[in-house]
Amino acid sequence: MTQDRITLTVPAKSEYSKAVRMTAAALVSRMGMTYDDVDDVRMAAEEAFVYATETLPEGAEVRFEFTVSEDEMTIDVGLGVESPESDEETERRASYATFILQSVCDSYEFASDENGAHLRLTKRVGVGDGD
Repeated sequence: MTQDRITLTVPAKSEYSKAVRMTAAALVSRMGMTYDDVDDVRMAAEEAFVYATETLPEGAEVRFEFTVSEDEMTIDVGLGVESPESDEETERRASYATFILQSVCDSYEFASDENGAHLRLTKRVGVGDGD
């Protein structure tokens, strides 16, 4: 199975949310997903971008890595070198993001590794069809 990897880096500013949304939608639409699935991916990419812009310091960039195969798309979103500070507002925001992402992704995770904190989202072709 071949995979294509596309990287998009944008300033962590709200005016770039449309670029992220449209990139995600354009990439996933070529996979044969339903209109609803494409809309889910668009929503997930935007929610991940908004979450990242709220956790990254001013002047930072958000790095998206889209991995596309014939049956799934994975979006890995860099959230910075360190995990976001844990205060009440950050926890509230993370809970909201989790709720949205749980609704529109087949899987998602917040993780930290040697590259820093990141969010990984996956949408698969045909999962949930016929509900």
